[in-house]
Amino acid sequence: MRWIGEAEVSKGVVERRFDLDVAGRTVPGLLWTPDAVDGPRPIVLVGHGASLHKRVPYVVAVARMLARHHGIASVAIDGPSHGDRRPDGGHDPVTVFADFPAEWSRPGSVDDMVEDWRATLDAVRAEPDVGDGPIGYWGLSMGSIYGIPLVAAEPRIKVAVLGLLGLVGPTKERLATDAAKITCPVLYLLQWDDQLFARDKVIDLYDRVGAVDKRLHAHPGEHSAVPPEEIGFSVDFLARYLAP
Repeated sequence: MRWIGEAEVSKGVVERRFDLDVAGRTVPGLLWTPDAVDGPRPIVLVGHGASLHKRVPYVVAVARMLARHHGIASVAIDGPSHGDRRPDGGHDPVTVFADFPAEWSRPGSVDDMVEDWRATLDAVRAEPDVGDGPIGYWGLSMGSIYGIPLVAAEPRIKVAVLGLLGLVGPTKERLATDAAKITCPVLYLLQWDDQLFARDKVIDLYDRVGAVDKRLHAHPGEHSAVPPEEIGFSVDFLARYLAP
């Protein structure tokens, strides 16, 4: 792990930028920790949506709420063909979104991202202000495309927030299979008027989740219109299972 630049401290939260080498890939990431005593402490892996990047405002908001209100660390990495993984830095969301279907269809895309996440988790848990506390996952839309396989594959993850994704796309069989393997508590989000994923397909994927402790939260509005109070609830949901 290589730290990039200086740590930034704001209102009790430390933000640090890093690069990690995984199987020949450079994985760019951000780590947020409370500006307090060292770990061990819980950590949440935060996955961003398609066309976006690790420092999109809602990812930062989730990370800062976890740190400030619950003492929980969090880490985000750029998804495949997103953000600092791209030569252009991923600053044009229209171009990034147009490129994503090819990446989603690429054989090995899901397995590579699961490997990237697991390597990131191992690296940040070696930091003294994180340590080997319990682990959660938060990721919507593309964050669930890669998050559902990750949560299914990683037994250390104890709770997950998923959603804004239906049983569609080039990896729908993989999503159905992996969703059934998830046994940790799950909060799944649905936007009732989602223009990207049909409501019945979202409910179908939620229904495949194998966890006994799962709940579906639905709100009116299009794909990206998740209300702020639901973001806050999702953070509190994670903390309920992770915080000491």
